[in-house]
Amino acid sequence: MVVAIFGESCTGKSTLAKALSEQISAECYAGRDYLRLAKNEAAAEAAFRAKLAEALSDGNVIYLCTEPKLLALVPDGAVRVLVTAELELIKTRFAQRMRGVLPPPVAAMLERQHGVFDAEPHDVHVVSGETTIEEACAQILALL
Repeated sequence: MVVAIFGESCTGKSTLAKALSEQISAECYAGRDYLRLAKNEAAAEAAFRAKLAEALSDGNVIYLCTEPKLLALVPDGAVRVLVTAELELIKTRFAQRMRGVLPPPVAAMLERQHGVFDAEPHDVHVVSGETTIEEACAQILALL
């Protein structure tokens, strides 16, 4: 099975993936991690697509999509999980990553990117700060 978890930075994708992988024993990839599968980008993408296609019937892969264009790698039949959060929560979490200070250009970038995944089709919608990790895992597992 393939679970694609996608959303903006600091929405809780990695936390969800970690909790889910502990329950289903899955191999995890984030963003462009798949590039390590081959020496050039085209070969790595082809190898990753093959790995995901195989995992649909034999194996467990969790893929954290950090950019909308990476969703094109997700095969039909995968469980698609959208993780969102309010902009202020995202800014607070991002500031924590930056030692408590969110520079204005970073804040502006987060504001421009907010909602970029919202129109993407999904099977499960997890709202960070409202949906617990346990609830999210249960919703995903119910689809598998």
